[in-house]
Amino acid sequence: MSANVAEESEAGTEESEPETALETAKRQLARATAHVDIDPNVVERLERPRKIHEVSLPLRRDDGTVEVLTGFRAQHDSVRGPYKGGLRYHPEVTRDECAGLAMWMTWKCAVMDLPFGGAKGGIVVDPKQLSHKEKERLTRRFTQDIRSAIGPTKDIPAPDMGTDPQTMAWLMDAYSMQQDETIPGVVTGKPPEVGGSYGREEAPGRSVAIITREACDYYDYDLAETSVAVQGFGSVGANAARLLHEWDANIVAVSDVNGARYDADGIDVDQIPSHDEEPEAVTAATGVGEQLTNEALLELDVDVLIPAAIGNVLTEENANDVSADMIVEGANGPTTFAADAIFAERDIPVIPDILANAGGVTVSYFEWLQDINRRAWSLERVNEELEVEMLSAWADVRDEVESQDLTWRDAAYVVALKRIAAAHEFRGVWP
Repeated sequence: MSANVAEESEAGTEESEPETALETAKRQLARATAHVDIDPNVVERLERPRKIHEVSLPLRRDDGTVEVLTGFRAQHDSVRGPYKGGLRYHPEVTRDECAGLAMWMTWKCAVMDLPFGGAKGGIVVDPKQLSHKEKERLTRRFTQDIRSAIGPTKDIPAPDMGTDPQTMAWLMDAYSMQQDETIPGVVTGKPPEVGGSYGREEAPGRSVAIITREACDYYDYDLAETSVAVQGFGSVGANAARLLHEWDANIVAVSDVNGARYDADGIDVDQIPSHDEEPEAVTAATGVGEQLTNEALLELDVDVLIPAAIGNVLTEENANDVSADMIVEGANGPTTFAADAIFAERDIPVIPDILANAGGVTVSYFEWLQDINRRAWSLERVNEELEVEMLSAWADVRDEVESQDLTWRDAAYVVALKRIAAAHEFRGVWP
């Protein structure tokens, strides 16, 4: 997962095993505290989640058999507001992963100055092996088992890997039925027909595109002459690629789980379905450039590389082979601890995930406001408000980069920690 270096001398340490999200999050916190005047007692509180809920979930399969699965909901810090974070269905979900991702959500919300703290949840299951009805039963059971821990003023889940707006609609319905009233604000990322926000699904990719545009402007790249490679063509990668293409950037490579397509003259990404529209459509496309591996895409000689698929793809093993001039993180945690140090030594700017893909949680905040006020916003208003929030966060992080000569990741953490530390100082410790 993405990381910064606690000590520069550790850049050459071996990376035989991928580091966990929790390990990375703790290292990032330790690194950032060197640049912030923060009470050590506050740091100690931030080093661990406040609560981790673990539940056993009996799932009745369509054939009548019962399988017991494990689910988690990690709640990191709520000093600035209710917990907020995604819910993923994936076979590699772990307790530590949820805890680390919850910490990242705390930083992400603080960077965006949203009145939320960080949470993350997941069920250890392969969603591809679930029928529609099995997924619904599993979601409803999980909702019931964590019902006391969630709510519009407690903890607000959202879609993540393996979940979608339909999953959130089931969760909202299960929660509402037990509360005996319709409570759309218990989750975000729902369909608009049941209180969801227009633009929510596209928001993480849109924010990646906005931050890429601003970073190119900062480093004096003409966007129309900028080559971009995007690893992953799901919701984040496809929406980022399409918007940058609309703004005249040259998208030269895109990929799915099976491989990549590359054309130095540019790819018309509007003609390729996203993973949500048609799984694995990139490599299935005919007449679109040459086929490469995902690993080769990461090493292309391009101006901007956007890893927007999964975590831990930029590692100590391939960091020196990366030829991009700049990296904008679309996925959560695509850059490992050691790789981040190598990029810093090579003067390759890395715009961190907690800024670049924060459009998702930002529009989730908009959705939460709409649900509380029972007043929907237009897509135009959502996109306009998102633009304002992303530019404000970009300016805050840029100011720290310039004033303290920090990396972009360190600067983002400094912005977040200043806000979180101030909130802890004002609220104190009870009793």
